[in-house]
Amino acid sequence: MKTGKFIIAICIQLFLAANINILADDIYESPTSEYYASVNPDIDSYRKFRFGGYGEMLAQFMDYGSNRFTGASYGNDRTHRNAISIPRFVLAIDFKFTPKWILGAEIEFEAGGVGAAYEIENSENGEYETEIEKGGEVALEQFHITRLIHPAINVRAGHLIVPVGLTNAHHEPINFFGTQRPQAETALIPTTWHETGLEIFGTFGRDYGKFNYQLMVVAGLNANGFDRNEWVIGGKQGYFEVDNFTSPGYVLRLDYAGVPGLRTGVSGYYCFNAGKNSDKSQTYASIGKIPVAIGTWDLQYLNDYFTVRGNLTYGYVGNSAALSSINRRLSNNSPHSRLIPIAKNALSYGAEAGFNIGKVFKIKKFPTLYPFVRYEYYNPQYRGQSTQVMDKRLEVSQWQAGINWYALKNLVVKADYTTRQIGTQRMFGGKTPYNSENEFSIGVAYIGWFISK
Repeated sequence: MKTGKFIIAICIQLFLAANINILADDIYESPTSEYYASVNPDIDSYRKFRFGGYGEMLAQFMDYGSNRFTGASYGNDRTHRNAISIPRFVLAIDFKFTPKWILGAEIEFEAGGVGAAYEIENSENGEYETEIEKGGEVALEQFHITRLIHPAINVRAGHLIVPVGLTNAHHEPINFFGTQRPQAETALIPTTWHETGLEIFGTFGRDYGKFNYQLMVVAGLNANGFDRNEWVIGGKQGYFEVDNFTSPGYVLRLDYAGVPGLRTGVSGYYCFNAGKNSDKSQTYASIGKIPVAIGTWDLQYLNDYFTVRGNLTYGYVGNSAALSSINRRLSNNSPHSRLIPIAKNALSYGAEAGFNIGKVFKIKKFPTLYPFVRYEYYNPQYRGQSTQVMDKRLEVSQWQAGINWYALKNLVVKADYTTRQIGTQRMFGGKTPYNSENEFSIGVAYIGWFISK
């Protein structure tokens, strides 16, 4: 029954994409790429108002169980299971009060629902838990006011995307090949990462076209949410009506785009003491500071025939052993995980490459058809303090191969196969005590502006 609903949903989305003006014949511009338009007003694509968004649908067919941490020495069991979901549906609005004052907003609906939801925590012995998030499973992903001053310096305030890593800065579904966002980043840092704060941004270099930068101060990560499985991901704030701003997060991103088709950049995040942002101010008073530092590098190169992307993420959490000890004793009523140990260092890297065979062989029915391959390594338990023992079941090396058919410039049908090796850094295999995990996925994603005036 669920498979039938999924197929119906795909058909509806394909029909809408074919009949609604989603700017398929225009130069592609994502709903969240207002940054690039705002520093280059001459290529701005709307006069006063625009409304659009993006969405994804996903079906997964897996040969492994739902809990890699059952206690068995071989890791995940060989259970075959399938899953179907709508990972996200996003609505976006931009409005110009004047050519210099711009309002931008995005609302994200995750997993097709709102409000409170029951979840089975497989990593906690299959316990049933009521998942209650701020606003349920509806998130205000962006809400900000931009003041354009000069191409070299502009100001934005409000709820902002934190542009750390390749995926956060370019998170829309046509900006990566696979049916899911690259796991090398999503296994370590929040994606899409959005926090409330202030941003200064602009472009500089010859003809104002070589370098783009972003400087931000935002609500910092909360150490209550750090855990074994997802490192600092759970530290993203938003559970309560207000976010702690006692120890802000400082963000820098610098992109170089001086070569046609190439964009490469670095980004960094630093929070002096994530313990100061805890739910209760006294939680970490006995252990001192908990600094968090994250650095990334990424690139993308594309032309009519090839698309290549790569990324590297490395992170540090100070005082991780003492932090783990305290987080293990958090209240059972806390919305945060109590899984430990929390690693001092986390590491991930990955690369993907696609080749447009439709362009090469001039296939009229499929002019944009990209087979691709991706390799990723990620480990939220890369290194601990001397007293900590890291869990090797979280070290993952995986290959993925698939194909993307861009039915329109703003709509893509995806299919891929992933094989995941657990507990080894060896890119091309090697002995490991854990079962591998294999998965076949299909999906549909779209993006565009439905109304632009």
